[in-house]
Amino acid sequence: MLGSDSQSIKDIYAATPVAYKPLLPFWTLLKKEILRICSVAVQTLLVPVTTVSLYLLVFGVSLGERVSVMEDFSYAQFVVPGLLLMGIIQNTFGNVSSSLFMARYLGYVVDYLVTPLSPMAMSLAYTVAAMVRGLVVGIAILFVSLYFCELPWPALGSAVAMALAVSFLFSQLGIIAAIYCNSFDGLSIFNNFLILPAIYLGGLFYPVSMLPQPWASISKVNPLFYMIEGFRGSALGNSDVGFLVCYLITISFALVLFVWATILLKKRGKLQ
Repeated sequence: MLGSDSQSIKDIYAATPVAYKPLLPFWTLLKKEILRICSVAVQTLLVPVTTVSLYLLVFGVSLGERVSVMEDFSYAQFVVPGLLLMGIIQNTFGNVSSSLFMARYLGYVVDYLVTPLSPMAMSLAYTVAAMVRGLVVGIAILFVSLYFCELPWPALGSAVAMALAVSFLFSQLGIIAAIYCNSFDGLSIFNNFLILPAIYLGGLFYPVSMLPQPWASISKVNPLFYMIEGFRGSALGNSDVGFLVCYLITISFALVLFVWATILLKKRGKLQ
């Protein structure tokens, strides 16, 4: 009797089609990443906002009215767009690189490899979560900066487009770093010896046009220069380089890194 009941249950399950939802693995990983961000809200928001607030105290209060590097704008107004973009960059990169690296380091990345989670879906889930964190931090920094100065934002749409492109780019760089690095020191090298110097030398605290030759020309080889200039031009309406040039360069680098990151995710052995 028991055997026949078991057989009938098996027949029912065998006859019942199970609807596969192609986006379910993507949404599941994305939800997991968003919940992880919310669980460390202090690290997500308080730390970067405090760091940028210290920058603003030094450059906004101490030097804001004494130094002028751009006509019709205070020094505080000049540096705020760069600091805002720096917050987006660091948090976007830090979120995806630390999360994916920890999955490899602790070994639970194997769980992803045995699920119907495609490399593209995996890449997009980590990317969207990192962009959410970076943009939330950027908005928080923007509200804090209102205490020190106000920006005109003559091209708000362009500023949003640049912020999205930059956050997408550095989320891809975070995936690449997490796959190639085998220790936390490796991730620190990416941030401390690649990203931060590129930001500082890209005109965050000074206009590159004020530098003597050949340093001005050398600085224009730095991709971060175009990202900062494009965002600052959208915020202030004054830039050394046109927005379209800055945006096309940013998108080009973002697409190259996206293809690179997707190829690495397809090589499942790299993740283990």
